[in-house]
Amino acid sequence: MSTSTYRMNRVIPGMTGLGGHAAPAGGGVLALQPLTSTVPKELVHRASVAEVMLTDWARRGDHHFALAAQWPRGHSFFTNVDGCHDPLIAAETIRQSGLLLAHAEYGVPFGHHFLVSDLSVAVRPAHLRVNGTPASLELDVRCRDVKERRGEVTGFRIEVEIYRDGDLVATGGGTLTCIAPRIHQRLRAVRDPGCARVLPLTAPEPPQTVGRMSPMDVVLSPVGEPDRWQLRVDTRHPVLFDHMVDHVPGMLLLEAARQAAAATLGHARLPLAVASEFLRYVELDAPCAIEACLVSGTGEEGARTVLVTGRQGGATVFRCTVTMAPPLR
Repeated sequence: MSTSTYRMNRVIPGMTGLGGHAAPAGGGVLALQPLTSTVPKELVHRASVAEVMLTDWARRGDHHFALAAQWPRGHSFFTNVDGCHDPLIAAETIRQSGLLLAHAEYGVPFGHHFLVSDLSVAVRPAHLRVNGTPASLELDVRCRDVKERRGEVTGFRIEVEIYRDGDLVATGGGTLTCIAPRIHQRLRAVRDPGCARVLPLTAPEPPQTVGRMSPMDVVLSPVGEPDRWQLRVDTRHPVLFDHMVDHVPGMLLLEAARQAAAATLGHARLPLAVASEFLRYVELDAPCAIEACLVSGTGEEGARTVLVTGRQGGATVFRCTVTMAPPLR
């Protein structure tokens, strides 16, 4: 994938170009040495610039786009696993890709809300290793089933391939629906992020049993039953709740599935694949039960799969399968 398709950064007065010559002042001149920065955080619905993974994008054809991203060598929440970048940072990158394209390429106005109904990622560990520099990535993204109403895009599905130095690192995708503010108000009439009621914070599982180092990052609480927990929701978490919302974020549910799989298998290895369905909003003011069961059989090279289900108010609210690498021998 050629990076020449990406937009060039404009010159910054006083910046030194190639050969040590000072770049001229004034607008409209392309810098000889382009600078890298993240895309505007508003395009990916993040409050913190540090949580923005995407750095650029360009259209390649009808519903076909090239995106650039970067993963840090270390992240406060998406921590390294078995010497590899956390596969959930790939899921977050896919999520951000859909939001960016909705706003920047399909004209969905700011203020619209997005409902993600499914999100999946599968990784190739050989190309996921953490090296001495941040991972610079190129994403090949195709948008399918683009839906419109009265000339406005109301949703689509993205299919993503993530490359690093020409090697395929991960594949995945997701489906999102764009919801106008007035419709969202009707759907969520009694839910205001500014005054949302939240259950009291429950005690965490011991971090080591769910593959975590800090209790702050644990999203499961014990209930005294095997392979069953209560979802632990800490709205003060700086990454999972980068900004306040009126429901449990989908990335928190993916983390709950990963932690439940680790606890069920008795080891916290690299997740090779995660595939989720979000069936209903998961509310902040009601307990959500998390249940896990081992799927029979083994995958390639001994990988095991766990089905994780979330239930709230008697209804199934999400399902997720997590395929985990086998334990070290």
